[in-house]
Amino acid sequence: MALIELKQVSYRAGDQEILQDVSFAVEEGDYLTLTGPSGSGKSTTLKLIAGLISPNKGEIFYKGQNLDSLDLVQYRRQVSYCFQQPTLFDETVKDNLALPFAIRKQDFAEKRAQEALKQVDLPADYLDKKITTLSGGEKQRVALIRNLLFRPELLLLDEVTTGLDEESKQIVYQLIARVHQEGTTIVQVTHDQEELAASKQLLHMEKGGVLK
Repeated sequence: MALIELKQVSYRAGDQEILQDVSFAVEEGDYLTLTGPSGSGKSTTLKLIAGLISPNKGEIFYKGQNLDSLDLVQYRRQVSYCFQQPTLFDETVKDNLALPFAIRKQDFAEKRAQEALKQVDLPADYLDKKITTLSGGEKQRVALIRNLLFRPELLLLDEVTTGLDEESKQIVYQLIARVHQEGTTIVQVTHDQEELAASKQLLHMEKGGVLK
């Protein structure tokens, strides 16, 4: 049974048809990259899988169950979406890393958060850092580990290294590789050649469809 399966999925925004009859499956442990030109529907596909938007036609299944029948709050704890432009909340790094604990009604595990910071080459005292003082690369690293403090089954990455300096890119690459090796399935959108080389499968999209 596939972890995620799209069956003849179409999506329309107003008069614009963005996806039409898209079908593919993602197996557990896959590392899949969606490729193709801008406007081909790659990011829309990720948002549909994440449950952020719903298809106008077709069905999406998670472990054989239709997304429409699932509790989306629970689903999003297993399927985590990381945006191209990181969105951080409140005032400090700690506020952001405490959020995954709060929504699960758990006490904040400070040591665990500090270890996560070290994994992306940020010191433990960054917990008290104001998010307004972070660089773009630091914001993306914090956003990524926020998604990974509770390891998802599926990690969706939408151009997460775009605009990052080379050092930040390498740190993010290493974290994604480690997460995949530890069993998380990955579906990403990227134009970065290094990330494309790391991917195990490529799926090419054009004009809202999948080219086999």
